Amino acid sequence: MTDRTSVIRVVDAFPELVRNLDDERAELARRHALATLEVLTPGVWQPEMEIQRAPGHLGLLVIDGLLTRDVTLGSTVATEIVGRGDILRPADHDGESAPVPFGVRWTVLEPTRLAILDRRFSMVVGHWPETIEVLMRSALRRTHSLALHLAVCHLRRVDARLLVVLWHIADRWGRVEPDGVHVPLRLTHQTLGRLVGAQRPSVTTALRQLTQAGRVARTEDGGWLLQGQPPDTLERMREDPSADEPAA
Repeated sequence: MTDRTSVIRVVDAFPELVRNLDDERAELARRHALATLEVLTPGVWQPEMEIQRAPGHLGLLVIDGLLTRDVTLGSTVATEIVGRGDILRPADHDGESAPVPFGVRWTVLEPTRLAILDRRFSMVVGHWPETIEVLMRSALRRTHSLALHLAVCHLRRVDARLLVVLWHIADRWGRVEPDGVHVPLRLTHQTLGRLVGAQRPSVTTALRQLTQAGRVARTEDGGWLLQGQPPDTLERMREDPSADEPAA
């Protein structure tokens, strides 16, 4: 379910937008860079496509919240997590007309706010090229993240895949606590499997091994606690034939 009834000052909600502007220009951008706010409640989200196809529309900026984007190819499902700072353009999906058709489904995991970066917004922020640079970096970050996930899926061991992805998620949404890095995302074994290209039973086995090794733990809020340092021995994990490797 969505609600699109209010207008926000994008800079107030996303101050990163003017981080490269001096105080005077930042204040001008704060006053004039307005966008319609779309509020999403948890559940399946069906984006309104027509409004995004208007000329000059930059996309939807995630102000806060969390969503997943599932790509379905036959019986295979791959998942991407998107959150604050990501730019979405659901209307660009052309999977149904692709040579090998694929489907896309969006799911809202947490209450989410999106700023609709329409033509009016584009014309205003065009006065400050530095703000466009910030938006471009946000868009490219998703590309880089997907490239990392592709590389992760080439790791032989499922536990290595999970460690890399969990630490990558922690880098964006985690918070450091005395006993480790808390990742407050309720990711099921099935979702984790879709993130790393593995079957749910293999994920369950790998998580049990990582828990026994003191690398990860489940938290009371359903999230994950990463303990120790980010992995720097993936090559050993990949090559060690004596380790018990879960099947992908």
